[in-house]
Amino acid sequence: MTQPTHIPTVWFRLPPGFHDIAPGDAASLDEFAESLGSPAAQRELSRLVDNLEELAGHNVVHTALGFHPEEPVGVATSLFSLTIRRVEQPNPRLAVARTALAIAHSSLWTSSVRRFVDLPSALPCCLISGIISVPEVEHHQFQARLATIHPDGRHLLVLDLSSACTQHADAYTDILEAVAHTLQFTDPDSTVPKAAGTSRILEVLL
Repeated sequence: MTQPTHIPTVWFRLPPGFHDIAPGDAASLDEFAESLGSPAAQRELSRLVDNLEELAGHNVVHTALGFHPEEPVGVATSLFSLTIRRVEQPNPRLAVARTALAIAHSSLWTSSVRRFVDLPSALPCCLISGIISVPEVEHHQFQARLATIHPDGRHLLVLDLSSACTQHADAYTDILEAVAHTLQFTDPDSTVPKAAGTSRILEVLL
């Protein structure tokens, strides 16, 4: 669930293995990074902690880290974020289309797949996923971005899932699309049980 008061509240469900984070969680993230025993994961978490506070300035309202065991030994890490920003375009379909085109035309992509997604809400939705090359980062990154609109027609939602584990590109794409299918714009029934526990990367699809 999103919380800032100047934007509409949105509810969604992340699969097992994802943990919500905020700038105030820096100390606990450092401790968690040490416990992983993975130098690569520690470096990624350290960079993330350094930049968490900057995300709010880009209209990011929610972030979560994904940790999923890999065989035989290791951890696949990912970062989920939700951005909500106001749009002045009166046509919601056009607003989503323009946002999706802007994402797809980014010079960071080395390869990408673009398609429409049919949501239960029937709101317009576009998904772009593929491999990107980030400046000053040696290895390529996977990224999936999904753009849709709030029912009020005045707020754009962008769901983002990124990871250095490019071998799981298809699974991560499916995860992001599954999360988008859980989007709700009214308070869901609090009696509905939430997913809990941990899972491997290919077992987290909703």
